[in-house]
Amino acid sequence: MFNFGSDVKPELADIDWDNLGFGFMPTDYMYIMKCSQGENFSKGELQRFGNIELSPSAGILNYGQGLFEGLKAYRKYDGNILLFRPEENAFRLRMGAERMCMPSPTVEQFVEAVKETVLANERWIPPPGKGSLYIRPLLMGSGAVLGLAPAPEYTFLIYVSPVGNYFKEGLAPIHLIVETEMHRATPGGTGGVKTIGNYAAVLKAQSAAKAKGFSDVLYLDSAQKRYLEEVSSCNVFVVKGNVISTPAIKGTILPGITRKSIIDVAISQGYQVEERLVTVEELLDADEVFCTGTAVVISPVGSITYLGKRVTYGSTGVGLVSQQLYSALTSLQMGLTEDKMDWIVVLK
Repeated sequence: MFNFGSDVKPELADIDWDNLGFGFMPTDYMYIMKCSQGENFSKGELQRFGNIELSPSAGILNYGQGLFEGLKAYRKYDGNILLFRPEENAFRLRMGAERMCMPSPTVEQFVEAVKETVLANERWIPPPGKGSLYIRPLLMGSGAVLGLAPAPEYTFLIYVSPVGNYFKEGLAPIHLIVETEMHRATPGGTGGVKTIGNYAAVLKAQSAAKAKGFSDVLYLDSAQKRYLEEVSSCNVFVVKGNVISTPAIKGTILPGITRKSIIDVAISQGYQVEERLVTVEELLDADEVFCTGTAVVISPVGSITYLGKRVTYGSTGVGLVSQQLYSALTSLQMGLTEDKMDWIVVLK
């Protein structure tokens, strides 16, 4: 097991912190906890990072019975390590697990496992301002199952990787195309939980968009094809005057933790925030558009292309509202401003 009691500061990993992209980098330790169907997760442990062994008949491989989460750890100038609302990821994992017929760790088990994994990989946390340690919890049906049914055994696993910006542009405008044929989710489906299958389904439209020079794809509802849903892996917000609108959570949209946090920050700064149906027409008529997600935090949208028509926002593409909310939230996440929301968990 890893010794957390030591005051000896681990040397930082020998990597080029100034050119950190958003890619996977193997680190030292991962966390693993197992349980059988119908039982509860009990004791997990840290293991050296490495490949895992699965039966070819594992539920996750055959039937996609799996969920994942994403959160980050930041290093402060005083040496403290900060987590941002990890219990929210734990709640969301439990909600998803119920939908996918899986047992899940308790909120306390989840948060404790995250803390242990981060501290065990402390030397991989980027210096202040150079990025963050991306934390990826996975919950999967690891037991062998041939007929379609919940797997007999489950594995909860956490690994981490140091990362820079998700979009190489950083806080620079991204360019989206509205997808009118393919859909990310359908009513009654699993669009509202973070199951692995939600993501493979967007690769085709996303690849086609990137081949045409776009950053990503914005999806519409599958029934009427005129209401905004979300981008491949981010929530979307539309700004008009002092009003910020975002699609309501109704089962087809992932309840993003950054989304939820930005709503609270925006309200605290005097904006009127509406969670409701948002039409494409409103999108095209907006003063400003931005996306939110754990990986991106906030990405301002520089242009939207819909049915061959391109609409651009502002002269620089980085609107004042996006800039203001990005600064407010990242300052909070990195421990640069007072945490009046009680969102930050300090590890050391």
